[in-house]
Amino acid sequence: MNKTGALDTMVKQEIIDVFEVVKEVVRIREGRSRAGLMLGLQELGASLDGFVGAYYPVASNIIVMNKTVLRRIKETNPKLLKPYTFHILLHEYIHSLGYLDEQTTRQKTYEISKAVFGEKHVVTKLSTDMKRFFPSLVYPFYGWVPTKEMPVIELVQGFDSSSTNPYIT
Repeated sequence: MNKTGALDTMVKQEIIDVFEVVKEVVRIREGRSRAGLMLGLQELGASLDGFVGAYYPVASNIIVMNKTVLRRIKETNPKLLKPYTFHILLHEYIHSLGYLDEQTTRQKTYEISKAVFGEKHVVTKLSTDMKRFFPSLVYPFYGWVPTKEMPVIELVQGFDSSSTNPYIT
């Protein structure tokens, strides 16, 4: 974390690395994959009512994570950063595969987490009871749209790079 509160390069690289695992796990467990996704980081804030961890705009190629939450986890409980990132990216990646119903997406997130990590792992526990770890988390409901005056989305370079060929013919 730097003085401005921005996420450092190491955190961004961890997110990229975690996403590669998410994609492989989903490919193996579900037999489905998707290439060409981008990751955006955006200051979506948090309030006493909760926070949105991330969102996937339907029919897009971007997952947007709440930079505020990532920064706060890094500051207060850095051991939860990777499990949280895995959970959030898995959930949003499942949405990007066409699962728009929130309950179905949560169930698939749980099933994949349990199959890969086991019932007692923190990733699986996050998928069953996020509020236990983050009492103020709010999942966006289907149809949730960011407010009109949303802050700029910072694109993370190198995200989903395993899906692209660096050589253009």
